[in-house]
Amino acid sequence: MKRCSWVNCKSELYKKYHDTEWGIPLYDDKKLFELLILEGFQAGLSWLSVLNKREDFRNAFDNFDVNKIMEYTPQKVTALLNNDKIIRNKNKIISTINNAKIFKEIQKEFGSFSKYIWNFSDNKIVKHNGCCKIPTSSDLSDKISADLKKRGMKYVGTVIIYSYLQAIGIINDHEKECYLYNVDRTENAN
Repeated sequence: MKRCSWVNCKSELYKKYHDTEWGIPLYDDKKLFELLILEGFQAGLSWLSVLNKREDFRNAFDNFDVNKIMEYTPQKVTALLNNDKIIRNKNKIISTINNAKIFKEIQKEFGSFSKYIWNFSDNKIVKHNGCCKIPTSSDLSDKISADLKKRGMKYVGTVIIYSYLQAIGIINDHEKECYLYNVDRTENAN
């Protein structure tokens, strides 16, 4: 079975992520928040390193409960910095707390983060034509990144946001040779 070229086929975890999660339209705010935070932690690292620590991240960050994270104290930050099961980057940990607060503000303003993020594409999936190199940013990711930064979020540059949009299914970037290129995955959306 041919997958996108970025998938490390030696890793069952990576294959499973590609096959059952990446690119499936996502509408659940809790999952949207988790992936947004994980994409920020991935900056400068490989996605596989984050996937390998995903369960540890869930445990360390209260299963990505936005209400709990936005209340984290300096003592909790210290505990996270001492947790060798996660990526221990003080700036990324502090930005997670900050981003949780802004995520909550967006939910209040739009009714849900899902409505906010999907509104940028008019609730449509943007499909890559699969004929050339997949980009690392786009006008769409530029626009969302700028808006999130204006609201005060960190680790939401256009490259991170483009990767996020791929992960949550707003941008369908499966390569033409990938067995999922022409598969309608909206039926698997939550």
